[in-house]
Amino acid sequence: MNILLWHVHGSWTTSFVQGKHRYLVPVNTERDAWGRGRAQTFDWPDTVEELPLQEIKDIDLAIAQRPEELDLIPPHVPVIYVEHNTPKGDVPNSRHPLADRDDVIIAHVTHFNELFWDCGATRTTVIEHGIVEPKARWTGELERLAIVTNEPVRRGRVTGTDLFPRFAAVAPLDVLGMGVADLENVTAFDDPPQHEMHTEVAKRRAYLHLCRWTSLGLSLIEAMQMGMPVLALATTEAVAAIPPDAGVLSTRVGTLVDAAQWLIDEPDAAARLGERARQVALARYGLDRFLADWDRLLEEETCASR
Repeated sequence: MNILLWHVHGSWTTSFVQGKHRYLVPVNTERDAWGRGRAQTFDWPDTVEELPLQEIKDIDLAIAQRPEELDLIPPHVPVIYVEHNTPKGDVPNSRHPLADRDDVIIAHVTHFNELFWDCGATRTTVIEHGIVEPKARWTGELERLAIVTNEPVRRGRVTGTDLFPRFAAVAPLDVLGMGVADLENVTAFDDPPQHEMHTEVAKRRAYLHLCRWTSLGLSLIEAMQMGMPVLALATTEAVAAIPPDAGVLSTRVGTLVDAAQWLIDEPDAAARLGERARQVALARYGLDRFLADWDRLLEEETCASR
């Protein structure tokens, strides 16, 4: 199957393109948001081809991830819209921009998203995340805490950036991701290649997921699959992703701060928690299940359009 999709969400796309299809990714000279082409910091297979949009032909199905993409997809090509994000604005009354359409299906990446978005009469489904298992394994030899996030300065309270100092008072805090260089009082690793990021994160004693309002961070799942103990705000889909015996969840920040100190002081406890996190994440967010779910949906949508 020839699938058109834009390079919007690098981590999610890395998993999606591990399937058995041919993936056609628009590229332009600027390699901007509308033509990034192949990833530079993720490992993508040769079945991902970058081409100028006007040269992409013989499309069997399109994956859209932004409403503006719909006008760029040729008529009569079936479309699946992947909704990565929690709704913004008038929650819980947020209307999805594709609500009440009969020409597209919305595939949410979490059940939380499907619950909170008002999609009207538009068909919806949920395909939970699945990831390529990281090669790195947690060692936790550094008495430091790790966070992986993008643009924490701009996103502020959404990513829990205001909470960073409370955890930095317990142990040195290392923040990895895009747009982290402007953070103060932490050690920042700005946009490292994925494999290098995994190696660095795995050395830290525990992983922090401090997002107040996000779908479900793939970096959280990666940390769990590496066997890392995780501490997370009990918000959005995190409450479903992390069972009580696989991490520490709370809406009380003080509880998480105390748990961070506990894991710094008790490496054996951290190891036990991380091993359970790994078991849970491998079972729920494995790549094979993710690709099988997507293959079923891709086949259903292409057959329905014939």
